[in-house]
Amino acid sequence: MLTLFRRLRPFRSLIVVVCLLAFGQSLANLWLPRLMADIVDQGIVRGDTARILSIGAEMLVIAMLGTVCAVASSFVSARVAIGFGRAVRAAVFERVSHFSVHQFDQFSTASLITRTTNDTTQVQQMLVALLNMVITAPMMAIGGVVLALSQDATLARVLIAVIPIMAVVFLTILQRALPLFSVMQQKVDRLNLVLAEGISGVRIVRAFDQGDVQHARFDAANASVTDTALSVNRLVALLMPSMFLMLNLTSIAIIWVGGGRIDEGTMEVGVMVSSLQYSMQILFAVFMVTALFVMFPRAAASAARINEVLAVEPEIVGHQTSVASASTTRGGGVVFEDVSFQYPGAEEPALAGVSFAAAAGQTTAIVGGTGAGKSTLVGLIPRLFDPKHGRVMLDGVDIRSLSLTELRGLVGLVPQKALLFAGTIADNIRYGREAASDEEVRHAARVAQAEDFVLAMPDGYQSAVAQGGTNLSGGQKQRLSIARAVVRRPAVYVFDDSFSALDVATDARVRAALRDETREATVIVVAQRITTAMAADRIVVLDAGAVVGIGTHQELLGSCGVYQEIVASQLTREEVA
Repeated sequence: MLTLFRRLRPFRSLIVVVCLLAFGQSLANLWLPRLMADIVDQGIVRGDTARILSIGAEMLVIAMLGTVCAVASSFVSARVAIGFGRAVRAAVFERVSHFSVHQFDQFSTASLITRTTNDTTQVQQMLVALLNMVITAPMMAIGGVVLALSQDATLARVLIAVIPIMAVVFLTILQRALPLFSVMQQKVDRLNLVLAEGISGVRIVRAFDQGDVQHARFDAANASVTDTALSVNRLVALLMPSMFLMLNLTSIAIIWVGGGRIDEGTMEVGVMVSSLQYSMQILFAVFMVTALFVMFPRAAASAARINEVLAVEPEIVGHQTSVASASTTRGGGVVFEDVSFQYPGAEEPALAGVSFAAAAGQTTAIVGGTGAGKSTLVGLIPRLFDPKHGRVMLDGVDIRSLSLTELRGLVGLVPQKALLFAGTIADNIRYGREAASDEEVRHAARVAQAEDFVLAMPDGYQSAVAQGGTNLSGGQKQRLSIARAVVRRPAVYVFDDSFSALDVATDARVRAALRDETREATVIVVAQRITTAMAADRIVVLDAGAVVGIGTHQELLGSCGVYQEIVASQLTREEVA
């Protein structure tokens, strides 16, 4: 919690203002009972109307000042808490956006969303309560005891005797409630995960008629959160009745003892009235502190979960400015030099000793069986992760010596799974380069063979795209992903099995259009279709993470057994010939 609260440094001046306002509010609340005692003793008892009006006017002014301080304190503390929440959410999002691919596996998507939203809200609410109570509650409790002692020591002993009893009651309730708070956020994570899977995978759920199963999973997760929340709230709900019970019992004791002393003539009525007021302030202050302790465990658990994300140092860190040679050009080729990579926790490396060159102005195809390491290989180019050994060169420069902004500005990646964002078709294509003109967007769509279906839509390029592109077919999403890379005009095009959803005729047209568009660029294509690989200038064959063949289609047919097997599984002898 303290680690997270260090982010409050920009709000130090506002926190000082909150403390001063809370101090003023507490002084006003503590002074009013004493003035009330003066009215009772000096005004009502003696029949001094002028004195009643004078003290009453003074009470009114002090009450108004206390109200102004309370309202201003709440306003400023809310601004601090909201600003703090904004800063924490921004910090979490910034850190997550720099995670490497496998670092995302440490946290599920549902958990990251919960930590950014729900957990941050818990800490934010705790901060509001803390700012409003950290000055007010101790001052009201301690000040109330001191002023009660100054009024009458005998009645003050009643208050002092009640406080430990109340503390025991509250601590007993909290001791049973606190362990349940640490479980709440984990169950909320689980609920979000089941909900996200049910919504994002609704087509699969319906296709396999698993709606009842998915409903049962959600109901179980929902019931688990509900049961825990009810258990916590039942215990916490006892706090308020317990406080009022203690308050009423204390009032009875004060009236009992005070009435006897008034009857004996050893105490004035105003002293008893002010003692009753102080007892209420003291007990409410203790209750405020107790409420803070109720909120603290859940907020502390949320803060720990947020800190878990912020504590993960991004593995892929680029230089702020490029330290590469100024002679680096946008037309350079890509070279892999003895590259090896192993995923954390994996028993075998995904890539082992990979070395080859992809020249500028040529198309290099990467082929291999499932799990051969093709996607891992091309993921090294934009530094989605870094090799454990060896290096990747761009135009003779190690890509790790380039800033991430510069490197990724030189690479146009079309991922294996086409992903579109909520917005318009033009927005999604322009995601590759925000400054692209309308004509450049249309040109990119024509190259990707997407313009026909785009213009057939009601609003053309302004047609809406649902989140994830769920209102488009797989082939349409792939073509828009290709257009997004084309509009970027990068030095290196990386197509990670990006033509798999296209029919053969569309695939051929896209590749023909790309050949003219990428004439001077380096093109690397991960291909499952052997017909796509056959059109490449050079083919690299992977098997179990190692390069087992490099050459043209005809060269590999005569020298590489793995390639021969791949060709034989897709083409007839006549087609091969």
